Amino acid sequence: MIVGTAGHIDHGKTALVKALTGVDADRLKEEKARGITIDLGYAYSDLGDGRQLGFVDVPGHERFVHNMLAGATGIDAALLIVSAAEGIKPQTVEHLQIVDLLGLDRGIVALTKADLADDDLLLERMAEIEALLEPTSLRGAEIMPVSAITGRGIDELKAGLLALGESGKGVTGFARLAVDRCFVLSGAGVVVTGTVHAGEIRVDDRLLLTPSGLEARVRSLHAQNRAAEIGRAGERCALNLAGPRLSKDAVRRGDWVVSPELHAPTDRLDVRLKLLASEEQPLKHWSPAHVHLGSAHVMGRVALLEGERLAPGETAMAQLVLDEKVGALAGDRVILRDPSALRTIGGASVIDPFGPPRNRRAPRRLAELAALGEPDPVALDRLLSLDSGFVETARFGLTRNLRPVDVAALLEAADGTSLDGYGFHAATMAAARQDIVDTLKAHHEARPDTPGLQPERLRLALARRWPVPVFKALIDQEVGAKTVLVDGPFLRLRGHSLKLGSRDEALWQKIAAELDRDRYRPPRVRDFASTHGVPEPEMRKLLQRLAKVGRVVEVAPDQYFLRPVVAEMIGIAHAFGREFTAAEFRDKLDNGRKVAIQILEFFDRHGITVRRGDLRRTVPQKLQQFGPTAPEAAAAAAT
Repeated sequence: MIVGTAGHIDHGKTALVKALTGVDADRLKEEKARGITIDLGYAYSDLGDGRQLGFVDVPGHERFVHNMLAGATGIDAALLIVSAAEGIKPQTVEHLQIVDLLGLDRGIVALTKADLADDDLLLERMAEIEALLEPTSLRGAEIMPVSAITGRGIDELKAGLLALGESGKGVTGFARLAVDRCFVLSGAGVVVTGTVHAGEIRVDDRLLLTPSGLEARVRSLHAQNRAAEIGRAGERCALNLAGPRLSKDAVRRGDWVVSPELHAPTDRLDVRLKLLASEEQPLKHWSPAHVHLGSAHVMGRVALLEGERLAPGETAMAQLVLDEKVGALAGDRVILRDPSALRTIGGASVIDPFGPPRNRRAPRRLAELAALGEPDPVALDRLLSLDSGFVETARFGLTRNLRPVDVAALLEAADGTSLDGYGFHAATMAAARQDIVDTLKAHHEARPDTPGLQPERLRLALARRWPVPVFKALIDQEVGAKTVLVDGPFLRLRGHSLKLGSRDEALWQKIAAELDRDRYRPPRVRDFASTHGVPEPEMRKLLQRLAKVGRVVEVAPDQYFLRPVVAEMIGIAHAFGREFTAAEFRDKLDNGRKVAIQILEFFDRHGITVRRGDLRRTVPQKLQQFGPTAPEAAAAAAT
């Protein structure tokens, strides 16, 4: 377990840590000279029975609260220190506020310098402290008089800290360590230290630094000040890292060392924000603030999502828009300080680390945030029940540091099913599938003379309007099950086909024969109209309908080719195997320069060919737009 000290300057934090561990946590020359803690100090108490307490000694001076916060966000329990001689002071209050905002509910109050106070004063101080703790997360915490000079209460304090229990940080997720120090060790290289917030880190693991994305391999590590092969959640670790671009200057306090799966820097955090009751003025929308998360410290603005002002003591949804990207996950605690960094103004719990830049106040988004604010199983179930009807399983797992197997188990427990990275309630999935069938069936009945619906029109016609990627996954499922068939650019139910009237069907058979006969130089609309004695507008309308179902392709105005012939001509162009001229293409088709140019311009518009001056070349990725090119047949035709 990691214990963090908290309290006013010169109330004896460092001396008490030394009495508990035998280690002087003040490591800087400036600290020795001035007699105060400036930066974070660390010490460990080996109890000889396999148990060990780690201590983070934080500065008590108001000027170094940012350093205090870098250490406080990784601790499991708080050791609030109050001098029996001086009592409660400003930094006692602010540090307690920070402990409360971090949600720490395990802790002990050490009433230090007990050798300087009589029993009556000690009782008076204890009463004052109880009143101070009452509205906070440390309400009811034990208060122990101690003296680092005489040793009074030290053993009892150590036993009390052990009784608080081990770290509650989980080891099931991916690895995540908040960097609070970085230095170069002679003969070893770059070393970073910090608290492991989740998962396990092993020697030879390949990790990433967030937000920079630098690669790092763990050459060796120390956990709780001992050489080890594994560092686990809840332990302080020192990692000796190596990487192609890694250097001391490339790493800074506030970075995270994470498994590659967790590398997702962000600058928009949707949070549940609490403004301290001690604030004199409401917090306005878009107020600037110092933002502390993990060991990071960045500037940002508070975008309120439920009104324009937040009253002191109140809680509301907000989005923190940061000036720099950070690493963050759901459940992380954030501390806010005023723009001048003179006082703590509030705190927050991250609900969604990847907040949207638009529609962040929309009722649909607020409902989603309300669901995300619940524990894992409840959150997933509530998300699946929202109007959206689905969850991106990978994103849900990332925001909460859940492995895919854990997300799958949660989805199963919620009576859900998975499809191409999306989760649905089983009932929602069944309804979606039936909706697709019913909508297509209704269209077929109303418009039997059409082949079906284009995908986007079908999506917009459904009872529930799915986002495009989700709709595609649903349609791919139906196509795979052969419930829905793809007919050119249209989707239709099995058994449905375009029904032409007997007159139109007979006319189409004649036209198709002529298009096949003159495959590379087909007649135009007016030619068909004249040949078959049909008004030109009527003939044009018929060919347009046939083009919609993919039987023919309008290559130029009123110039239609059979779809397989278009694919064949693409194959002929590709068979050159090099850049070619319009004249060369014309000669292969033997259809005249004007028609050859129209065909090539059609290819250009669809990205099938790329033109450079008088030369063109085919684009391999675009060859299948109108069906298989049948390269063997095309090569034969080309020769």
